[in-house]
Amino acid sequence: MSGTDRKIGVGIVGLTPGRSWAATAHVPALRALPDYALVGVANSSMGSSQRAAEACGIPQAFPDAASLARDPAVDLVAVTVKVPHHRALVDAALDAGKMVYCEWPLGRTLADAEAMAARAQALGIRTAVGLQARSSPLVRYVRDLVRDGYVGEVLSTTLVGSAMIGAASTSERQAYLYDRENGATAFTIPFGHTLDALCWVLGDFREVEARLETRRKTVTIQETGEQRPMEAADQIVVGGVLESGAVVSAHYRGGLCRGTNLLWEINGTDGDLRITADNGHMQMVELSLWGGRGDDAGLSRIDVPPAYRTMPDEVSGFPVNVGEAYARFAQGPDATDPLPDFAEAVKHHCLLDTIARAAATGNRIQL
Repeated sequence: MSGTDRKIGVGIVGLTPGRSWAATAHVPALRALPDYALVGVANSSMGSSQRAAEACGIPQAFPDAASLARDPAVDLVAVTVKVPHHRALVDAALDAGKMVYCEWPLGRTLADAEAMAARAQALGIRTAVGLQARSSPLVRYVRDLVRDGYVGEVLSTTLVGSAMIGAASTSERQAYLYDRENGATAFTIPFGHTLDALCWVLGDFREVEARLETRRKTVTIQETGEQRPMEAADQIVVGGVLESGAVVSAHYRGGLCRGTNLLWEINGTDGDLRITADNGHMQMVELSLWGGRGDDAGLSRIDVPPAYRTMPDEVSGFPVNVGEAYARFAQGPDATDPLPDFAEAVKHHCLLDTIARAAATGNRIQL
């Protein structure tokens, strides 16, 4: 921990034992890191908070996020609820002068994200956004390989993924992900996370063109069989050119398929890199890396050096990238490679907004 031996006290907003993202990723990640202490939880009611605190062994339960944020034991508020509630809960933490880690997407809309970022900046409060694909040990290693010239000059990059969201059926609990008005869709979550990693590794876009199409017109609610309208794109196609001149081709499709569920290739003058996984949520899935260069006849499996991993070896699955993100945040505001903050989140919201406008107008847009 930077500058003090005191642990960073974390209060989690939105914790359902056994099933929520907070329970399956944030809690085990924080427990594995020596710089943090889980000190409180706030859900939508005091009863829910108490049940979560008891089940997860967290010392304090609070009736709401504002009460949690005001507690002196809480240094950092982790907002892990559905996207439409982010702004109000982030505002409560900022009102109390507390640092905030908010899951991605930061806001339901670009305007919401801009308002939160501006408020945090005006108050001088440190923030972080959960674009945790950047914290993946493998993605961080790929970034260094590219920077060190493994592939030479990057000529192009190709991305194909299955979003899981946008499938033919879903649970009632996940149905909100099928309505674009909620700001949490296949476009903003799995594609948004992975596109952020792509840009972090290879650089920003110079121009984009896109298609966002809804091919499945309905989604079936698994518990009841009810058919509801599909209110978000289940086919995401983006083309463009990065500032480096590298050409980008990306296609995410709803649900899962029997073929390729995540393939990201980086093609250069001297070599190639390939990243694969079982689904398109790069921010949380286990990734595999392959590469070849020079006289290599094909691609060979590449292991990530242990130095890229902070989390203990016994930790696997969802908590790994979240834990690596928290570990970077604990290095303090002067870290050489800081966790993306609300300002970075706004930048990525702007890119997605530009892609959506390109799709709506059919135009190629310069950034």
